[in-house]
Amino acid sequence: MAGIFYGWMGTYYGSMAQMVDTWQLHEYGLYEYRLLGNDPQTYFTNIFHNPYEDGLKNFFGSTNSYWNDLKANMFVKMLSVFNILSMGQYYINVIFYAFLSFFGPIAFFRVMNDVFPGRKLIILLATFLVPSFLYWTSGIHKEGLLFAGLSLIIYHMYFGWKNGYRFKNWIGIIGGLLLLMIFRNFLVVLVVPAIIAWFVSQKFKPHGLTVFTILYLFFGVLFFAGKHIHPRLDFPQAVVDKQQAFLTLQPGNSTVPITELQPTLGSFIGNTPQAISLTVIRPYPSDVNHLLSLAACFEINLLLLFFLVFLFFRKTGNTSRNTIYCLLFISISILLAIGFSVNNLGAIVRYRSLVIPLLIVPMAAQIDWQRLAGLFSKITNKNNMSIS
Repeated sequence: MAGIFYGWMGTYYGSMAQMVDTWQLHEYGLYEYRLLGNDPQTYFTNIFHNPYEDGLKNFFGSTNSYWNDLKANMFVKMLSVFNILSMGQYYINVIFYAFLSFFGPIAFFRVMNDVFPGRKLIILLATFLVPSFLYWTSGIHKEGLLFAGLSLIIYHMYFGWKNGYRFKNWIGIIGGLLLLMIFRNFLVVLVVPAIIAWFVSQKFKPHGLTVFTILYLFFGVLFFAGKHIHPRLDFPQAVVDKQQAFLTLQPGNSTVPITELQPTLGSFIGNTPQAISLTVIRPYPSDVNHLLSLAACFEINLLLLFFLVFLFFRKTGNTSRNTIYCLLFISISILLAIGFSVNNLGAIVRYRSLVIPLLIVPMAAQIDWQRLAGLFSKITNKNNMSIS
């Protein structure tokens, strides 16, 4: 239902709400579907075509990069397969896509249900029904598959360690990384440090946070020093190039002015407050200019309120802290990467939907809901007595 609503929004509010991509992808999928019937040789080989002289080496490039084009080409190829079964009907393709992407939240739910036993209902609600996550990962776009890839990694890391690693666990982790590499390759750079830190922290369980902090400081140094190892490992410049690619796009209703980034440590530190503001707090009420931005503004303020509730009504217990640290560090990394490179609030809301369950579910599972309900009941009864 959410995927159908997503397609409907793209039809009637596409330009105003930055929702044209899903139908453009559908049109490209129809082209590939027709190509399969008319020229099958080209259909099966064009995915390997590299029109750029240095396209294969330009892994993080936003332009003239085979890897940058691959994410759309693979997605369109998948839609063309759907079209064989649906005869080119968008809203039937939604069913096939939802079937595949649904494995992501299911896998994540199973991990969280094991980490927080006895809290199944609240974990279920927090995993599946956060509006922006439900909306952006259900529609025909890349977010659903990206979350499926991320969840595959988390699922097989967690249960592999708990039950003993088997061949299927390593295949699941590698498969999840491949999904991320194909559909948004920079996520691999952000997720691999968390995987390494999680494995090391499991060896030193009482010192998990220390392990994550030390290793992330090391990876931070490597991020800025990589260019001295090899010119193609200039990660700060890659982030700057991503930001420049967004800045050169046609300005839209949700594009906001930002301070441009430079590939230096000082510039990244100076732009961190701006990045946090973009991904954690915005859109502000003053940013609202259509239905989706209003919904996003309302939701982000509710989530910030939810965080305050978590701080005051947290219930401590025996949990897999290192798993929670892993989710936290992945989320922070992705949010900062988005904030450093994107200046379009519509795109930011879509991109950050990936990490919302990673943050919200652990908070929801650790809130003392009985104490919160008791306090609410006391306040309600007091107000009723005052009225009487």
